[in-house]
Amino acid sequence: MNRIDNMDNTYRAGRYVEQLTGYKAFIPNPLPPNPKLYIDDEMLELLSQADRALGRLDGSTDALPNPDLFVFMYVRKEAVLSSQIEGTQASLIDVLEFESSTLERDNPHDVAEVVNYISAINHGLARLEELPVSLRLIREIHRELMRDVRGSEKEPGEFRRRQNWIGPGGCLLKDATYIPPPPGEMQEALTDLERFLHDTAPMPALIRIGLAHAQFETIHPFQDGNGRTGRLLITFLLCEKNILKRPLLYISYFFKKYRSEYYSHLQSIRDKGNWEDWIKFFLKGVYEVAQEASTVARQIVNLKEEHRQTVMKEMGRSSGNAIVLLENLYYKPVFNVEIVQDITKSSYPNANKLIKKLCDIGLVEEITGYKRNRAFAYSPYLSIFKDS
Repeated sequence: MNRIDNMDNTYRAGRYVEQLTGYKAFIPNPLPPNPKLYIDDEMLELLSQADRALGRLDGSTDALPNPDLFVFMYVRKEAVLSSQIEGTQASLIDVLEFESSTLERDNPHDVAEVVNYISAINHGLARLEELPVSLRLIREIHRELMRDVRGSEKEPGEFRRRQNWIGPGGCLLKDATYIPPPPGEMQEALTDLERFLHDTAPMPALIRIGLAHAQFETIHPFQDGNGRTGRLLITFLLCEKNILKRPLLYISYFFKKYRSEYYSHLQSIRDKGNWEDWIKFFLKGVYEVAQEASTVARQIVNLKEEHRQTVMKEMGRSSGNAIVLLENLYYKPVFNVEIVQDITKSSYPNANKLIKKLCDIGLVEEITGYKRNRAFAYSPYLSIFKDS
């Protein structure tokens, strides 16, 4: 039994306060936790493993011939996974087909939510060059996230002015599983959170980020889109604190894989003040996802070289356009003949012949089954990201 087990932490994270209409809302205490976080040997080891894994990830992407290629797909993978946690059905290939304009999607609203997430990531990273992670930046990110999609009527980019709650779909306030702070207390909690983000008191960066994410989800400051915004906050804090040079740690994979544990840990903070188990869970996630990302980086390097050699061997002197096309398929892994024409500056018949040859040697495949308006995919590359 550790020291924390012997302490009464019931009100450590905050307390449930009954409101005039009878429900109880949770009012969070400011960070850092008090009593302060108990960092035992297990947490120290998890912190060390996570830090080392992030260092390896940063180094492995530095070694890539084109790191932006890796960022391109990872941003999309994160957008899909984070949106799927909230019930969006769009897959990675749905998004790539939409972006390449090769097919009309059956689920345009779901795809639009993922595309907005990509836009929010890019907007936030650009703004970090001139603005710290702050309430202002969080509002901007939320505005991008909710633009013209489900929930866009719920004041995108504005902190809520009325009570919200969490529970099964369609449930009423009285049946909620968790009720965040009312608007007045919410504003105070947000101010405290921003102060904590800018606090210069010594604290391991990953622990600060883990605490901040959980506190943001507890405050739940928007009418909709809090989960996605809170996960984006992790990415932006990692980049702001120069833990990663590029936005390559996307923890939505881990949160989706262990969704029930994720929500259980967040609720345990509110009910029992159990920050320690949450931080350990968060650090395990950072480690697992960083390891996976490093593996993917190596797979991409190996795939690029292997397929370049295959094209040269199979196509000989006529491999020039195939090599040019292959390089572009890392950014356009779903494509049609017109896209190949544009990339290779060739005629429609020649572009068609090039695609057929790449199909014959197993590098691309037709994904529509149509004789006209066909679409193709660079399947071996996409299979690296198959979890989406």
